[in-house]
Amino acid sequence: MRRVHSEVRKATLIALLALPGILIHAQNASETKAVPDPAQKPEHSFNELNFIGAEATMPPISDSVVEPGSSFRRALLDHGMALRLVQAVQFAENTLQPPVPADEQAYIGEYPFESAREHLVFSADLHQLHLQHAQFFGTGVWNWVSWNPAGPKTFQVVDLYFYKTFGDDRAEMKAGYISNNLEFLGLLVGGSTALGAQGVYAILPYEVGLSYFPLTAPSFNLRLNGPSHTYLKAAAQRSLDAAGGPATVARNHSGFRFDPKGDKLLLIDEVGYNRSPSTTAHSAWCRAGYMRNTTPYLDLADGKKESGNYHAFVLGDYELNQRDPLHPSLGLYLGGSAMIDASRFNPYNRYYEARLYQIAPFRSRPADLVSAVATFTGHSKYFTDRLVAGGKTVWRSSASLTGSYSLHVGRGHFLTVGMSYIHGPALTPRVDDALVFTASDSVFF
Repeated sequence: MRRVHSEVRKATLIALLALPGILIHAQNASETKAVPDPAQKPEHSFNELNFIGAEATMPPISDSVVEPGSSFRRALLDHGMALRLVQAVQFAENTLQPPVPADEQAYIGEYPFESAREHLVFSADLHQLHLQHAQFFGTGVWNWVSWNPAGPKTFQVVDLYFYKTFGDDRAEMKAGYISNNLEFLGLLVGGSTALGAQGVYAILPYEVGLSYFPLTAPSFNLRLNGPSHTYLKAAAQRSLDAAGGPATVARNHSGFRFDPKGDKLLLIDEVGYNRSPSTTAHSAWCRAGYMRNTTPYLDLADGKKESGNYHAFVLGDYELNQRDPLHPSLGLYLGGSAMIDASRFNPYNRYYEARLYQIAPFRSRPADLVSAVATFTGHSKYFTDRLVAGGKTVWRSSASLTGSYSLHVGRGHFLTVGMSYIHGPALTPRVDDALVFTASDSVFF
């Protein structure tokens, strides 16, 4: 019976993956090519309406199922506004062993895993209010997962903030409800929310209370751009719940709750060097930082709640070569990460990553990305010792190797497939190694 149920799930996923492409081709066949509007107000630009001022990027608004020159988009642009919808589905399953019962799974893919989300984005450049180099950005999401620990299942606000630059972009400010995982560290391989590679990646910043999609929190972020490609970035963010994502949603269903009892202040500092690629220089980005949370966390050593949880990180990415001098960002990149958390407060306390990725692996595919990522995750001795004392089996660490390919299927349509070999896929119990196949499909309207 479980096999039949699994086959139904797979058939459903295939249909979901194929549907956006069918809709795209059907719409493209019925639409005429967009013609730029010569009367378009020059003070309004789609670039100012996209997701900006962060360490991750979204595809340009022109890379969308809906034509940028459509009457709907032009009408909004004339008023300095844009509206986007992002639909995404994901599937994961271990290929080495048959699925376990749904209520016995310990990691994503041990039983066939599916997720889906609808992500609505609204932005305004605020020229109507006579504000230059400013933006209002708001997003909401419906997020569903087939396995609650990989959640959360939620319907809530994600971002709701005001962005402004000062002094010829020497200073940048964001204030409001912000998902800071896209603002700090630079975790996405390749940097794009659409082409992020698949695999098992660090959750250490989230253990320490960093807000992350789809969980938001009030935050004030400030970035200072210094000379010679240097920058300093800091944030004062209300922490997420110390008990994790499901507890955060349980106490704050809409995401609007400003100050849930017990959630204190998370301070974030990052310093970096970020040189954009050009015809004379390769891309180079190094960043390091520190987070400290004043929220009381359960001390795994003595069972008491105490403040002082922290996270430290160092990451770097360098462009080894350039495929096309006219498009200097297209090339082969090498990167690495090192992170540590306080062992007394967090089950996962060390993370190391090496990554090699190519933007535009083929000349005919300039928007594709292929990657290979190797990781090592260490587990807190305090946490695993307590589990062993309770009669449970554990992995003291975990390692993975992931290969993935991100395909730009068509305008506004992205598909990523990957395989991850994981040694120690769950902290507890001590289950066998896994070879997890993953697929994710995203459509931008």
